[in-house]
Order: sequence, then structure tokens, then C-alpha cells
Amino acid sequence: MSDLPRKAVTRTARLAALPLGFAGRATWGLGKRIGGKSAEFVARELQERTAEQLFKVLGELKGGAMKFGQALSVFESALPEEVAGPYRAALTKLQEAAPPMPVRTVHGVLEERLGVEWRELFLEFEDKPAAAASIGQVHRAVWHDGREVAVKVQYPGAGEALLSDLAQLGRFARLLGPLLPGIEVKPLIAELRERVAEELDYALEARAQREHAEVFADDPDVVVPEVVHQAEQVLVTGWMDGIPLAEVIADGSPEERDRAGQLLARFLFSGPARTGLLHADPHPGNFRLLPAGDGSDDPAGWRLGVLDFGTVDRLPGGLPEMIGTCLRMALAGEADPVYALLRSEGFVKESVALDPDEVLEYLLPIIEPAEAESFVFTRGWMRTQAARIADPRSPAHQLGRQLNLPPSYLLIHRVTLSTIGVLCQLNATVRLREELTAWLPGFDPEG
Repeated sequence: MSDLPRKAVTRTARLAALPLGFAGRATWGLGKRIGGKSAEFVARELQERTAEQLFKVLGELKGGAMKFGQALSVFESALPEEVAGPYRAALTKLQEAAPPMPVRTVHGVLEERLGVEWRELFLEFEDKPAAAASIGQVHRAVWHDGREVAVKVQYPGAGEALLSDLAQLGRFARLLGPLLPGIEVKPLIAELRERVAEELDYALEARAQREHAEVFADDPDVVVPEVVHQAEQVLVTGWMDGIPLAEVIADGSPEERDRAGQLLARFLFSGPARTGLLHADPHPGNFRLLPAGDGSDDPAGWRLGVLDFGTVDRLPGGLPEMIGTCLRMALAGEADPVYALLRSEGFVKESVALDPDEVLEYLLPIIEPAEAESFVFTRGWMRTQAARIADPRSPAHQLGRQLNLPPSYLLIHRVTLSTIGVLCQLNATVRLREELTAWLPGFDPEG
């Protein structure tokens, strides 16, 4: 038996208890206020207790609950500092680890999927997981030919748990809104549900990882582990050491942060151009910073290790040329052509009439990083953008509500926002314009 709660009624009860817990702590906070504690002190203590309960439950349930928590973790840069402070540790904890399943369950899956003699495939196998995430956990091992490998084992019942959790989370998405200002929770949950089948299919993941590994073989900047073996619910890939991106975010030097940020931006935009695939799960737990093989301490020569290709978007021609063209024209101040392009692609519905100059004014602050030779991504900058768009009193909020996001751009939009969120967590100085010019179709004015 797995420790993953599999009965829908059990998981639903635990998730449904979250809003009740939030309400209970609000009452507790009122009592503290009556007892003489300051409003600021009580609010912060309330946020800390709420974060602790919310992400403890999400982490323990794994499945869709934890997947939702990991998706939220890359957006913490957009939260106001007074909210982000107590939430940050709980959010980022979900990027690297979750409670593991019992050893007997792991062995049961391996025996069922690799055969009763599964141990003969390995010279060594570590029962203690090196990492545990939303639908599976990873064990370090040595393959029978001597290669160090990572063995990803899917939790039994993971598919049922994913769908059940995300359905339940969707029911009280509105209650999460006040806890996570500036983040549209319901569309995020809906998009995660659409990707469930891909997440669970290790054959699809193996294919996407093989394609990336082949293209990025001998690349000076990006490392993708090879796929060694794949079976249903089990994926064996090359082992990769390195500094987890979450550690760079927490303790990295400015040079390490800048290098990690530059490489992350490079991978985001070069990947679709080179492979026709977009890595669509850019939370820090899926990346490593790899020091140079010569032992150099200079981060300028370090590389980015990329893990987990369970969610990808297939873009045979690379990122849509419309994005680069629109970005280039917006930076050039061409309001009317930008508006015409947005309307032709469905970002402005036929039933809506907007002022092209106001649309351009809405876009320019968001695309500021693409204008400068280098840009410092900070939490403060992202919070400013989130507040500008989320404030119901602002013109930007009113205009944003009239814009439309076509389904074909939904995943690209989320991945881009998530990556920007990680860049802001890194506080990285990035030459984004350089990467856009090299890899984004339609952007280079000289191209």
C-alpha cells in the first residue's frame, strides 16, 4: 500500500478542511486583537499559520495538491512583501521535496513494472529517495553497466489523486484568492488539469527528454541527462549532480544568480527553436547549476542542468512568430500595428473595441526587460506589475479584463510568467534582449 491517500473521500475531506481552517484562524486572530495584540503582529502570525497549514496539506497529499503548490511557488515574487515573507519558506519547500512513500511500495512498483528480478538491473539502489515530488519520487542508483542513474517511480494512484485534488481545489479557488493576491487561481488549476495525462505518461516524457538530450548533447550551456530505460510508471535517466536552483535562490552569489538567470532565459527561448518543444514546468526544483568540469570557481563557465520533461508543449516551428513581431513593434512604439496584430490573433475579440495607444501603454511596463541591454529582475519589479494589473481601480486592470488569451497561447503564457517569476526570485541581471534576438522568431529588427 502507498502512503498516498487514494480514496477520493479522504483526500476531498482534507482539502475541504482548508477553508474551514482559514476561517478558524481568522476568528483566532480577532481574539488576539481583542486581547491587545497589534493588527500587524496578528496579521503576520495569521499568515504564517495559514501558510503552514496550506502547504503542509498540499505537500503531504502529493498529487494535484502538491502540483498546485509547486505552480504557486514560482509566483511568490508577485506577492506583496508582507504576504510573501511568511509564505516564502513554505512555498519554496515544495520545489525540492515532499514526504516519501514507503520502501515496500517502491519495491512493489519496480517489481510490477520491471519484473521480479528488477534488482539485477542495478548494481546499487538507494531505498531512501533523493527527491519526492507531486506524482513520483526519484532514487539514486547504479545501472548494471556502471552508469549512475536516477530512477523515477510514479506513486500508485497518482492519476486518480491528480484529478480529484485539482477538481476539489477548483471548487474553492475563490477562497484562496485573498491569500494569494495578484494570482488568478482558477485558470491556473484548469490549465494544470488539462496536462494530467501528459504528466502521468512516462513514455511521452522519455521521448521529450531523448529529443532534448540529443539536441543539447555537447552544448556548452545546457545539460540534459540521457534516458537509460523506460517502463510504465518507471523512468531511468542519467544521474546529474549540481546545485539545486532553489539553493542558488536562497544562498547564491550575485555571479551565480546572474549566470543561472541568463541560462534559464536562454533555455526557455532556444529550446523551442532547436527542438520544437517547450519545457513547460519551469519551477526551480527542475534545474541545477553545474560547475565547470575543470573545477573553476568562476560561474561564467557553469552550465544549466535541466530535469523533468513530463510537461512539454509541442511547437514544431518554435515559438509563434506573432509573439516576436508584436514585441518588436511594441518596443518601437507602433501602437496601431500592434493592436491590429493582437486583434487578428484573437487577443482582442471582434466584439471589443480598445484604444491602440492605451493597449500599448498597458504592454510597455510588462515588456520593459526586453528593451534594455540588460535588466535586473527583482521581486519589487514583479510586485509592481502584479499590483498594477490586479488593482480593480487601475486603468490597467480594466483594460486587461477586456483582453483575451487564445487557448493556443495559454501554456506559453504560463511558462513565460513562471520563468520570469524564477528570474525575480534569483534577483538576476539578464541580457534578455540578446536571447530574444537570437531565438525568438520575428523579434530581430535586422533579421
